[in-house]
Amino acid sequence: MNTMKQRMHAGLVLLALVLGSTVGVGRASAQDVELSGPLAGQPPVRHLRNYRRGRVAITPFFAFTLQEPYRRSLVLGAHVDYHITDWLGVGLWGAYSGLGVDTSLTDAIVADGVVSGRNRLSLPSRSGFRQQIGTIPGAVAAQLTLVPLRGKVALFQRAFLDTDLYLFGGAGLVWVEERANASDAACANPTSGTTNDCYLASQVARSTRTLVAPTFGIGFNAYFTEWLGLSVEWRALPFKWNRSGTDESGDSAGDFPDGQIDSQDRFFQLNHMFSFGLTFYLPGNARISD
Repeated sequence: MNTMKQRMHAGLVLLALVLGSTVGVGRASAQDVELSGPLAGQPPVRHLRNYRRGRVAITPFFAFTLQEPYRRSLVLGAHVDYHITDWLGVGLWGAYSGLGVDTSLTDAIVADGVVSGRNRLSLPSRSGFRQQIGTIPGAVAAQLTLVPLRGKVALFQRAFLDTDLYLFGGAGLVWVEERANASDAACANPTSGTTNDCYLASQVARSTRTLVAPTFGIGFNAYFTEWLGLSVEWRALPFKWNRSGTDESGDSAGDFPDGQIDSQDRFFQLNHMFSFGLTFYLPGNARISD
């Protein structure tokens, strides 16, 4: 019984010591946060170089598309931004993507694709498949840029570069070129030539349309000097289109294919690209904080 009382007494003493030390730590922490003397009221960083605030950034870039099944586009473009503060900017982005390189899947279809039977509308000829693939000739967008993080990177522990990480989002216009509408019914009774000539003509017929699409992404900047930097960026442009120019949808009865190529054969795609650019800042001198 005495042993139990002694243990309870020891436990209460230990608990009191723990609570007392916790309160003491809390008071010490609160006192540590309260600054006095010459540091009271001072900013966390002095003489900070504001690379973006009040400046125009002009970035010509080269990009390539990612995860394209039929053709990897090579993109040339530029974006111009004005930064209201060091962490917020507005700008315009534009790109031309008329160049491209066919993928191995396209090469395989050209070499071994089936051009008869139910597949005749989707692939009238193997050699003409490259002409029916959808492309994105160009796009423009307005966007907001948010810079949540900045810091430095070390190169071989000798050179140090100021850097920042930025997010952006906006909306714009995208020009899409696809295979024009076609159908088995239209080629069953061609106005001129043979049925096969009708299919071959439909394979190379093109249709261009303009659509509104969102854009968003993330980027990284490294500053070589106050007026020159490197920009690395990932950008997405999601929208619906028919990449392959083939009959992809079924009819109301559920039969596939439905024998026609039209808007029902467009599907939502997350089109995205990776870019590298050089950024020029105007005016040439960055602002220095107090």
